[in-house]
Amino acid sequence: MGRHQAVADARLRLTYAGNVYDRTLALITGAVRPAGIALNYLGLSSPEVFWRMLRFEDFDASELSCANYFALRSRGDTRFVAIPVFPSRTFRHSAVYVNTGAGIREPADLRGKRVGCPEYGMTMAIWVRAFLQHDCGVLPSDFTWVTGGVEDPGRRDRIPTRAPEGVRVQPAPLDRSLSQMLDTGDLDALLSPSTPSVFRAGSQRVARLFPDFPRVEAEYYRRTGIFPIMHTVVLRREIYERYPWAALSLYNAFVQAKQLALDALHETDVLPVSLAWTAAYADQEAALIGRRLWEDGFEVNRRVLEALKGYLAEQGLLQNDFAVEDVFAASTLEVFRH
Repeated sequence: MGRHQAVADARLRLTYAGNVYDRTLALITGAVRPAGIALNYLGLSSPEVFWRMLRFEDFDASELSCANYFALRSRGDTRFVAIPVFPSRTFRHSAVYVNTGAGIREPADLRGKRVGCPEYGMTMAIWVRAFLQHDCGVLPSDFTWVTGGVEDPGRRDRIPTRAPEGVRVQPAPLDRSLSQMLDTGDLDALLSPSTPSVFRAGSQRVARLFPDFPRVEAEYYRRTGIFPIMHTVVLRREIYERYPWAALSLYNAFVQAKQLALDALHETDVLPVSLAWTAAYADQEAALIGRRLWEDGFEVNRRVLEALKGYLAEQGLLQNDFAVEDVFAASTLEVFRH
């Protein structure tokens, strides 16, 4: 056995599951390798990863719903330890769809309506309820929630979630998807993390509540300084306790991979994504809301994490309070800088 092979065999072998992003591509190809770790990256969709990790702990490490993780920690569930890496961040005004015949022209018109949502406790729903309440005066109790699969009927909650008193939540019929129900008018509106198929297909019965969502979301960011965090990265506690150094190693690798992706957006020789004016768009976004938008790390994101935790508590989805720094690996809270 050669020396290089012996070194490779000595690395900790970890299986990680998460979406395939430009910002994680270098981890998949091996262009970036976590120090001391042989990483087996499984490119799987969020719903599958979250279900398998939360129900069966199928992976050594994974992407995970930040709201689900916070809710579990508030219940004393310490199966996972997070690192301050946030592979999915998305403004969510674009996630609100309406049936065009339901008479919904502005957020206030949601009162008294039937609104679909895959899961009441999912991160997307937390952020949408927050801006509806604080910016629009629309409370979670102002309409009826209908839960189920956006495209596939029969979806169940990943973790048990009970809505607070006064909030009406009912399941969709087991043979109906929320997308279909919105199109037929059985739902008046839909909160969806993904673009519903009926909207992509051009249905005239489905529209966004905020058609000019880039402007609305940019104004939201300028006013609040919040780029909503959707997902974080966690290790199984068993792995973390046996190899505590692995947390910082993974953190550094994710940060390096993301920086490569951000740098590539300004490349004009070979466009990294299928948008003709990628570099111009990247410059436009940076001019509008700055170049630190996607930055990982704990302190730089503390405000957003505190906001998410506060909204979870406000919406009755936390059992006990906790300090946000206590749910992240200690070694990743203060990162060494050259």
